Amino acid sequence: MQPKPKRTVFFVSDRTGLTAESYGKSLLAQFPGFAFDSLLHPFVDDVDRAVAVAAAIDAAAAGNAHQPVVFSTLVDEKLQAIIGATDACVINLFGTFLDPLEKCLGVKSAHTQGKSHDILGSQSYMRRLDAIDYALTHDDGVRPDQYDEAQIILVGVSRSGKTPTSLYLALNHSLYAGNYPLTAEELDAERLPRVLLKWKDKLVGLTISAVQLSHIREKRRPGSHYASLAYCKREVRIAEQMFQQAGIPYFDSTDTSIEELAGAVMKVKKSRLDQT
Repeated sequence: MQPKPKRTVFFVSDRTGLTAESYGKSLLAQFPGFAFDSLLHPFVDDVDRAVAVAAAIDAAAAGNAHQPVVFSTLVDEKLQAIIGATDACVINLFGTFLDPLEKCLGVKSAHTQGKSHDILGSQSYMRRLDAIDYALTHDDGVRPDQYDEAQIILVGVSRSGKTPTSLYLALNHSLYAGNYPLTAEELDAERLPRVLLKWKDKLVGLTISAVQLSHIREKRRPGSHYASLAYCKREVRIAEQMFQQAGIPYFDSTDTSIEELAGAVMKVKKSRLDQT
């Protein structure tokens, strides 16, 4: 199988970058034949920061045969001009839509930094930020004593896709998602860890093919027992047995996009709510 061609993508914003990243990734999803390396640059709200990001974009362009792609939601025209002057395919998400809207509505836009959040509603915006903060601070089994606040807890072997899925759930669904990696000791015991037993109604398992898991781990720890195919097969087998014995729904992340995994998790959550 031929590897997918890679392109570097920058998301540039004068605030958190949630809008640029969300819209940009939605557009990139229409090009499944490419692999994208994403770089988020939030809070680019002065000339110095814009110049620094522009330098990073030009450096990426110089080190690659293909132009980087830049999605920008900068509303300050001076800052946007700095980014627009780079050797990249720059897509000004606000500019693309503001010009026709101004003509249609017959008035000039506010061009105020962060204005989009007023339209979205500060309450929902803050909820999303809180969810992202929760996902980050409860990543990789950190603070399981605070799982009473979680709406979903993803569980699985190391490198099975738990972190990106929990962050996607936070970013796109404002969901408080924690994730818990099954340790070697817990897998040896071949039963669900005690710390998770009281939260069974919040658990969703993630699994992955042993071959793919070995490939991922090999990049992280080349030549290690942790990355060996035999060890990965054993971990995946035991984890799936644990999910089945505990009656926990689980999904295979091998050839499944983060968006699809998140959608499956949301269906489980809705089903559980319908049953209560």
